[in-house]
Parts: sequence; structure tokens; C-alpha cells
Amino acid sequence: MNKQLTCIIVDDEPPAIRLLEKYVNQISFLELKGTYTKPLEALQYIEKGGIDLIFLDIQMPEITGIQLSKIIHQKTNIIFTTAYPQFALESYEVTATDYLLKPIEFQRFYKAVLKVQEKETNSPIKTYKEEEFFFFKTDGKNKFSKVFLEDILYVEGLKNYVSIYLQNERIITYSTLKNIKENLPASKFIQTHKSYIISIKHIDKIDNDSVWIQKKELPIGNTYKKLFFETINNNKL
Repeated sequence: MNKQLTCIIVDDEPPAIRLLEKYVNQISFLELKGTYTKPLEALQYIEKGGIDLIFLDIQMPEITGIQLSKIIHQKTNIIFTTAYPQFALESYEVTATDYLLKPIEFQRFYKAVLKVQEKETNSPIKTYKEEEFFFFKTDGKNKFSKVFLEDILYVEGLKNYVSIYLQNERIITYSTLKNIKENLPASKFIQTHKSYIISIKHIDKIDNDSVWIQKKELPIGNTYKKLFFETINNNKL
């Protein structure tokens, strides 16, 4: 059974609070204890103890979230939330668990929360197994190919078909990229373009607009760029 984690939200923008409240309410092991638009009021509550996690905005009146984190005496986890990527380095200097860039997507939010849960329970959250595999239907009614997730380099969407590129072969199956994405572990695979999902493990090189996997250059679409680079920074590649 998951350990229940108590949390609060500190942000001077009500719409941002409402979004985080919505996300928290979707996660069974999170218990929201309160929301605050004024950081000094939040500090008084935090100092009473009993809070496992703070979702903390950085740019706020009175004091910044980073300044607030430095004067909190109680031991608690902090996930910074901000619209300003330039604060990322400073946030890690105050030992934040994670740094979420607005607008925050649920997938990225959930990944950050899992880090806290893993830290609090002292047991790794198993989201991926090396031995996981799927059977993909190929030619004919009863022809299937067994594919280990470890061997997938990237997946390319082709209308109602997808091409699955492995180390030494390519498999074509009748499906959609959306369906494939829903069945791949988000901790190991990420969509970089409307037509591509890639294995993070197999990335050889990255620049602002492309990734390379075994000398194959694949595009990074503008829609997917923000989440992609957040994930890469998080994995310290």
C-alpha cells in the first residue's frame, strides 16, 4: 500500500493553484492540506510540521519561493513550480526534489511526485522492467512478433500503421502511435514529434531540434520540445 503523503500548494496565482489541486486529487497517495497565495502565511503552517511535500512557486510577492525554502526549519520535500526556466539551477542548489516548468503537464507532475514517494518509502518505484515485452501483430491473421522493450530504438507513426525500429530489424504493425505510446513506460520512452516516439536509453546525441539514435537523425517538434528537454535534464543525459 502506498504511503499517504501530505502536501500544500503555495502560489500567488489562483489558476495555477486550481490546476495543481486537480492533479493532486487524481493521485491516491497525496493528501492536500491547504493552498496559500501568501508565502509567509504558508510558512507559519509549514513550521507546525506534518507536511511531506510543498508545491512551491518561485516568483511571488513578499519573498520568492527559493528564499522561503531556505528559511523553512521543518524537513520537507519541495517541488518548485514556475514559468521561468532561468531559476532551474538555483532551485537545485537548495536541494529541491524537482523543478516543474509551467504550464505543467500531468505526466511530468506525476513523475515528480513519484520521486518524493520513492524517497519517503526508501524503496525504488518500479515503473519499468527490462524483461517486459509485447507481441505485435505483423503479416497474416495469426502472425505475431515478440518485441522486448529494451530492444526498441524508436517508433514511427505511418497513418494507421507504425514502424518499430529495433537493433537489427524493423517491424510494421497495424496500430496508431497514440496506442503504442499508451502502452510504453513513460520513464523510458518519450514522444519527440507527432510521428516519433524514442527510447531515452538509446539516444546518442541531442541538439535543439534533433536527436540521433544509431546515426539516424529524428526531429524534435515544437509541441514536444518543452517536456522532452525537462525529461532529459531530469535524467542528466
